[in-house]
This record gives sequence, structure tokens and C-alpha cells, in this order.
Amino acid sequence: MSDDDIPEPDRIAGAPHPRETPVLFGQDKAQADFLDAFGAGRLHSGWLITGPRGVGKATLAWKIATFLLADQEAGLFGDLTLAVDPEHPDARLVHAGAHPRLSIIRRPWNEQTKKLRADITVDAVRRLKSFFHMSAADGGRRVVIVDAADELNRNAANAILKELEEPPANTTILLISHQPSRLLPTIRSRCRELRCARLSPDALQKALVQAGHPSDQTESLATLAGGSAGDAIRLLNHDGLVLYAELIKTFEGLPHIDRPAALRLAESCAGRGADVRFGLTLDLIDLFLSRAARAGLMGEPTAQGAPGEARLLTRIAPDDRAARRWAQVQQDLTDRSRHGRAVNLDPAALILDMVFKIEETAQGTAVA
Repeated sequence: MSDDDIPEPDRIAGAPHPRETPVLFGQDKAQADFLDAFGAGRLHSGWLITGPRGVGKATLAWKIATFLLADQEAGLFGDLTLAVDPEHPDARLVHAGAHPRLSIIRRPWNEQTKKLRADITVDAVRRLKSFFHMSAADGGRRVVIVDAADELNRNAANAILKELEEPPANTTILLISHQPSRLLPTIRSRCRELRCARLSPDALQKALVQAGHPSDQTESLATLAGGSAGDAIRLLNHDGLVLYAELIKTFEGLPHIDRPAALRLAESCAGRGADVRFGLTLDLIDLFLSRAARAGLMGEPTAQGAPGEARLLTRIAPDDRAARRWAQVQQDLTDRSRHGRAVNLDPAALILDMVFKIEETAQGTAVA
């Protein structure tokens, strides 16, 4: 397989790659924090870019990389932004994925399985030695992007730590992390953190329009995506809004479910080509349980992911006691789904098992 045919693990299907994204929406504070440090001459060698998946962390990393490689300075009136003219020679090289002073560390391709590896291996990090050696002759800044640092295996994490402890001159290492608490404390302590927030509904809508995915279902999409453009695109690509509406319809009679609807839902997750729907169904069931627990603590939600959801959640989670029950069920079913997928349990059987557990729980929490 040629390099052009290998899938990029940091690309969301149906959306531009972060290096191709023109505008970063909703992360003004993170951009300002970096520019303040840069303008004050406090450019750390290691930066940890954190936040939920799909909110623009990778886009921010690529914009910082382009800014540094193009050696940008303040404009005529002293303003400093991450914006770089797309016709700038360095920007063109970054956009093409061919800049000699930029190295990307991500999950490598496994030639034996013909799939991306599950984690970032130490060999992927060790290649930095040759990168630093070859790029030294060019002069100028060098940038490394690790996407995502959460995927570094133990040996790879230790190898990155060594680079952070003794970084080469004029080198900036940008680590993207969805769950920074899982990283080595020593890695976190060697980096300056930039926090990316969940997108507001307005910023989410702008990001979706830019990515070529405008939607008129703003409330449902913003509610289910939780401020993540990446999750919103996944929902739109795979009819996730329709699927969540099917879930709510199946559960609307709780504490008793619509059994024929439950069977249809389960069967739709089995068979050839149903892997994506199966995974999305598990994720949406998890989201439903999370929203039930939250409703028990905070009352009826102000926005809903599907028609009738707010009324349903209020009925099955009327108080904090119910909230605790739903939170525990969420944890139990998350463990069950993880185990079921690990041992290749029949998808239809797993979905039905989860649906019946939800029915059983609702019989102890729902109000008439």
C-alpha cells in the first residue's frame, strides 16, 4: 500500500483534515494563551493541548505549527494572530504534508494486519532522532505534533518524555490529549497546557458549515454532540439523529419497552456492514444513560436530543436516588459492552441485553 492510500488516524471521515481547516472556531482563549506566551518570549518547548474529542485541538496544533514554521511576527499595528497567508511557502508545505521541519507522530500502519495499530509504538517516536538530525541543517524552528498522546504505549511515552526533558534547540513539541489524566505525570509537568473548551451551539454550527455539513437540526445535534464538531459530523454521516430518535421511541413507554421496536433495533446492529451502526448504538445508549443520571440531579433538560426525550428522562429519573441508579447502570453497561465486544458477542444479543437492563432499572425508578 502506498503512503497516499494509508488512512490518517487524525482525520474525521467526511471532514477536512485539521491541516486543511481554514478557521478555528470557539477556541479564542487557547489561541490567546499561546500568543501571549509567544509574545512575551515564553515559548515552552512542550505544549499539551487538552479538551474533549472533536473540539478543534488538532486544528489548533496545526495552526500553531504553521505559525512557528513561517516565523510569524506582530503585524504593522502590533497585532499577533495565528493566521498565516495560505500562499506563504511554509504554509503551502504544511498544507501538503511535506514540510521538512515538521514531524507528525501518530498510530502507524501495520502491514501484516492491513490496519492502523491500536497505539503509537516506540519506533514511531525513535524516528525523531533522524528527523532532528536531518532538519538541523535547514535552520529555523522545528515542530513535532503528537496526535494523540493518549495513544502512546508505555515505551513510546517514555521516549517522548526524554525529548521533553532535553529538547533540541528551536524545537516545539505539541501533544494533543483527550484524557490528560492518563498521561505520565512527568509528561504533564514538562508541558504548558492549552485547554480547548466544548463548542457553543453557534461555534459548532459555524464549524459544521465550514466542514461542509450544515444542518437545520441545531438543537438535537448540539445536544447529542456535546459541543464536539467531530461527534456532530459522525452523527450526520451515520444518521445518528434518526437512530437516537429510534431509541427514544423504543424507550418512551418505560418502565415497559416497545419489544418489537427493541428487536428491530437489535437486529439492525447485526450482520455484514453493521459495525458502524452497532458502535454508534452503543455510544448513544451510553449517552442516554448519562442524560438520565443528569436529569435526576438537575431536573428536566432544557434541550433534547429527540422529540419526547425531556419528558421521558424526567419520568424515569425524578430524583437524586434515581440519578445514582442510572449512573451505576451506565457504568455496568459500559463494562458489559466493552467485554461483549472483546469476546465478539453477537451484537443483537448484546443490544437486547442492555435494553432489558434499562427496562428493569426503569421499573424501580419511574413515576407514573
